[in-house]
Amino acid sequence: MAGTKVLRNQVKRHLLEQIRRQELRIGKTINLAKLAREIGISVTPIREALSQLEQSRIVVAVPNRGFLIPELSLQEATNLYETVAQLEVLALEQTTFDQKVVGQLKRELLTWQASITPTARLASRVRFHDCLISNCPNQLLISIIKELETRIVFYEQLLITDPKFYEQADQQNEAIVSAIEEDNKPTAALILKMNWMGIAEHIKSRLLLDYDVQHYTIEPNEER
Repeated sequence: MAGTKVLRNQVKRHLLEQIRRQELRIGKTINLAKLAREIGISVTPIREALSQLEQSRIVVAVPNRGFLIPELSLQEATNLYETVAQLEVLALEQTTFDQKVVGQLKRELLTWQASITPTARLASRVRFHDCLISNCPNQLLISIIKELETRIVFYEQLLITDPKFYEQADQQNEAIVSAIEEDNKPTAALILKMNWMGIAEHIKSRLLLDYDVQHYTIEPNEER
């Protein structure tokens, strides 16, 4: 049983890394045989891992097509950003910050501000938020947040194309770090929630204005 769990986790890490590297695209079917060869394991734990990722809507199962990366929807974006904002605030409130973590956060801010492409800005943003909750003792909470944030990556890759958009988020993140240094978690938590909600509003406005929202929606187990 323990060995099976290890294999499932190995598959999940591999898939999540592929997503972060933009090797898996929206609407693309996941090739189980190819994945099995890449990782060097059988298809069974791969199916089990994908079923777990389906719970977070990172993948969906579609009849006659298998598992694929689901398309975007306005309702999912709303739910996703609200949920991640609340969970990350909860994780921040449980986190003990030391000088090492504060130093890492400041370094990520500098890296973020030096990034000149949307892809680089997004990668640095993800690292900043990962670092922000890295000392949270609730590892289950961290795991859930990271899986949901992986889904968020698809929205921001597609819908945030101007790296300057993140300038307001830069200022908010600086304020978060300053509040943490002052041992003022309530203020840090408030700014963090504002940070997520501000980006969520941009994402939702882009979905409404620039895309056919229905086209970017696919429900689990629904044939296309």
